Amino acid sequence: MILPGATLGMIGGGQLGRMFTIAARSMGYQVIILDPDPHSPAGTIADQHIQADYHDHAALDMLGDYCAVVTAEFENIPLSSLTRVQQHCPVLPDPETIAMAQDKLLEKEYLDEQDFPTVAFYSIQTSEDLVEAMGELEGPGILKITQPSYPGQGQHAVNSFEEALEAYQAMGEKPCILEERLFVTKRLSVILARSINGDIESYPVSENEYIRGTLDLSLAPARIDDETADNAVEMACDLADKLDYCGVLSVELFLVEDDDLLVNTIAPRPHNSGHFTVDACTTSQFDQQVRALCGLPPSDTELLLPVAMVNLMGDLWTNGTPHWEEVFKEDRALLHLYGKRETRPGRKMGHINCLADDVESALEMATELRARLAP
Repeated sequence: MILPGATLGMIGGGQLGRMFTIAARSMGYQVIILDPDPHSPAGTIADQHIQADYHDHAALDMLGDYCAVVTAEFENIPLSSLTRVQQHCPVLPDPETIAMAQDKLLEKEYLDEQDFPTVAFYSIQTSEDLVEAMGELEGPGILKITQPSYPGQGQHAVNSFEEALEAYQAMGEKPCILEERLFVTKRLSVILARSINGDIESYPVSENEYIRGTLDLSLAPARIDDETADNAVEMACDLADKLDYCGVLSVELFLVEDDDLLVNTIAPRPHNSGHFTVDACTTSQFDQQVRALCGLPPSDTELLLPVAMVNLMGDLWTNGTPHWEEVFKEDRALLHLYGKRETRPGRKMGHINCLADDVESALEMATELRARLAP
């Protein structure tokens, strides 16, 4: 066990790192952030901010020497950087798992090998691969770059070979994955925490709505039947066990026709769709992240009240400062701002958790409240 007073490290200093830092410091740990941004949201509140590139060997060595354990804020940290830190101290989750989540094709191939249901998919390395894949698909698809891209970018919906070829060329003919496009009834996610000893605690399934590929709103509990919820949690826990995972894991799923569940993607870290846990659950996903890194058992995940989490994007600032006083008029609405200096359309600037006696009331409050914020 790594107990309070020890120093924890994180590569990456965005809002997830900021909320991890708040949780860790509240529990008595010190935190060092490595991030190139001098004004990173996490770096500004951490005990120490190593301002350096993710490839900087000296900075990585320093982080590893100072910390009892290190984690990654997001999955797109170079594998070589994670393994370098690993020469000095433990890195959790396992760097190979983090690296797999960087590549959409590797991720889908792993899920397929482990018999988890997914949409049909095809590896696209050349335009000839695209011809063959579109012929087999015989329907609409989504063409995605396999390597890291910002959520909602690096992907195109395609309905014909001509559209697919145009999209492939527009993305620089980089390695891609072509996925079958199905009618999705609901997009769900399961957030869980798994200890080094294999103990798992999972949160209630959340129901998610996206705009242009970016999460807009999450509801917990999801508006699904108990059997579907149990199946989603069981699938996520089985996946965590097969990965021998340690940390917080997000598993995103599609609910399609006939109530079938398909695994869409994983995130080896806390997730935007789990921000509701900070205010609506006994233990937040960031508390769980600290516990898992430190060899402590996961804590209780009970949902205390139904909740709607609504993202605040940079678009909200287009005409001036939002009317924050509207949030404070609601005694069950809790504001979280990420400390980012620059606002721009599409950038996540914060979120609001709206708690209510039922999920429909929480959704109504969140929707109306965000509308009232606009200047």
